[in-house]
Amino acid sequence: MARMKFLCDAERCIECNGCVTACKNENEVPWGVNRRRVVTINDGVVGAEKSISVACMHCSDAPCMAVCPVDCFYKTEDGVVLHDKDLCIGCGYCFYACPFGAPQFPQAGAFGLRGKMDKCTFCAGGPEPDRSEAEFQKYGRNRLSEGKLPACAEMCSTKALLGGDGDVIADIYRERVLRRGRGADLWGWSSAYGVKPGAQPPVQQPAPTSGKS
Repeated sequence: MARMKFLCDAERCIECNGCVTACKNENEVPWGVNRRRVVTINDGVVGAEKSISVACMHCSDAPCMAVCPVDCFYKTEDGVVLHDKDLCIGCGYCFYACPFGAPQFPQAGAFGLRGKMDKCTFCAGGPEPDRSEAEFQKYGRNRLSEGKLPACAEMCSTKALLGGDGDVIADIYRERVLRRGRGADLWGWSSAYGVKPGAQPPVQQPAPTSGKS
């Protein structure tokens, strides 16, 4: 069974926000909620600024699941972390636990009460029947059930944002590193997917050149 993961190649992201727009168009998320956003790291540091696309990383050991007092989170066979809005009480614990700021809460007003939590679903819908109207209204389009990848990753013009089988996207990134002779720190990969000591993350050093002169 595939283990779904996200990877953002900071060497390729051009901060076009195409992924953000694709997500909003595909899922018709509530006003004021951004399931995906593009942020700048090392802002203002000459030569070190990088842009990355950030959303729920669907962590292997998701902290949002650990702190939710009503157990509204669950994980699919593909490793996608989803939630049940009918169970959510809007307490906000998941927001404070998430290292990526993924959980979003629509506000009734500037000082209003929080509503039901919303976040990236990896375009995998929710607990309602696949591709049903109820599922779309609460969670957006279920592209995975249609055999498609998340809209954000498919729309990325530079293929900086990759989403899909973790082994496949790791191989893609490894090939890029070998081809260009360098890699960038994969922001969030170790935090989300818990690279264990001795395991090989997708970043590798370029292969040694032949000794022939």
